[in-house]
Amino acid sequence: MSSTAAVPHRAGPVNPVRTKEDVINQGPCVVVAGGGTAGHIEPALALADAVMRARPDARVVALGTERGLEGKLVPARGYPLEMIPPVPMPRKPTLDLLKLPLNVRGAIKQTRAVLSRVGADVVVGFGGYVALPAYLAARGRIPIVVHEANARAGLANKVGARFAVKVAAAVPDSGLSSAEVIGIPLRASITELNRAALREEARRFFGLHPTAPTLLVFGGSQGARSINNAVAPLASEFAMAGIGVLHAHGPKNTVAVQQIPGAPPYVPVPYLERMDLAYAAADAVLCRSGAMTVAEVSAVGLPAVFVPLPHGNGEQALNGQPVVNAGGALMVTDEELSPEKVRDVVMPMLGSPQRLQAMSAAAQGTGHRAAADVLARMVLDVVGK
Repeated sequence: MSSTAAVPHRAGPVNPVRTKEDVINQGPCVVVAGGGTAGHIEPALALADAVMRARPDARVVALGTERGLEGKLVPARGYPLEMIPPVPMPRKPTLDLLKLPLNVRGAIKQTRAVLSRVGADVVVGFGGYVALPAYLAARGRIPIVVHEANARAGLANKVGARFAVKVAAAVPDSGLSSAEVIGIPLRASITELNRAALREEARRFFGLHPTAPTLLVFGGSQGARSINNAVAPLASEFAMAGIGVLHAHGPKNTVAVQQIPGAPPYVPVPYLERMDLAYAAADAVLCRSGAMTVAEVSAVGLPAVFVPLPHGNGEQALNGQPVVNAGGALMVTDEELSPEKVRDVVMPMLGSPQRLQAMSAAAQGTGHRAAADVLARMVLDVVGK
C-alpha cells in the first residue's frame, strides 16, 4: 500500500537550474533516482527530507518517468522532478530486447544533460528503471550512492553498485557484497509515530470502536483479491469476537460485509491516505510483505501476519522473514490463505493482549528508524561540501 505522508515535509520552492555562481555559493545538489513504484519513491523522498534536515542549504532533485507514481508523489512533497526516458529491462527475448541498446543510449544522453543542468554533486539510486540510466549517465563523472531496499537486489542496483562509491542495503545478504546494512529510509511521520498517543484520534477518524482490538488489512495500493476473499467473509465472526477491522480493499475492488449492530464495526475503504492513522488505530496487521511495508510496520512496532506476493523472485518472503524469526510476525503463503486460516491464526492473536505486546516489542526491535538520517550522512560525506 502506498503510504503517502499525511503532513508531508516541504522543501519549499526550488529552481532546478543553477548558475556557476549558485554552485559556488549554495550547498550540495543531491539527485535521487527512485521512480516507478512507491517502494522506490518513498525511500528516495525520505532521504530527501533527511538531507534537508541535515543541510537546509542543500537542493534535492528527483528523476522520474512519465509512467511512474513519481509525477504525483514527488511534487506533493515539494521537490522538483526531472523526467527522463524509462529503461525497462525485458524479462523475455522480444523485439524490445533488440531495441534496448538504442533506448539506453538515448536515455543516458538525456539524463546526462539533466545532471549537468541541475549541477548534480551526487546521484543516489534506489533501483528500478529510473535508476539504471542515472547510474550510467553519472558513471565516471558524478559520485554514485546505491540503496537496495529488497532482500534480493535487482538488476539496476547490481549495475550501479559496480560504479558506486557507497552502497547501502536494508538487510544482509541482498546480493550486493559491499553494502552497509542500514535499513530502509522512512519518512518522519512513520519513524516519529506514537501509536498509543494517536490511537483515540485514529479510531475516530476511521469510525472504529474506541477500545476493541482492531485488525488492519491491506494488500498494496491496488488491494489484493486473495486477501480480500480470505478476510471479508469473516466480518460477522470478527464482530461477534469483539474485534474491529479496518480493511483497505483497493480502489478497483469491492467487498460486501455483514455488520452486527452494537459490535465493533468492520470498516472497508478503497484506499488509505492516512497510513499513520491506520497504523495507530490497529493492534495488528495482515498485509503483503513488500520491503517498505515490512520496514514501516516494524518501525512502528505493529504485530503482523505477512502474506507474501506469490509472484516475482520470492523477495517478499525474504523481506518478512527476519521479523518472523524475531517473533514480531507470522507468515502465511498466498496459497494457504483462506477464511479458515484467518480464523485459526489471526483471530486468536487479536484475542491475546500479552501476545500482541510481545510481538510488538519484537517487531520494533528489528526496525531501523534512523535509516534516512544514516543514509543522508553517507551521501553528504561523499559530496564533502
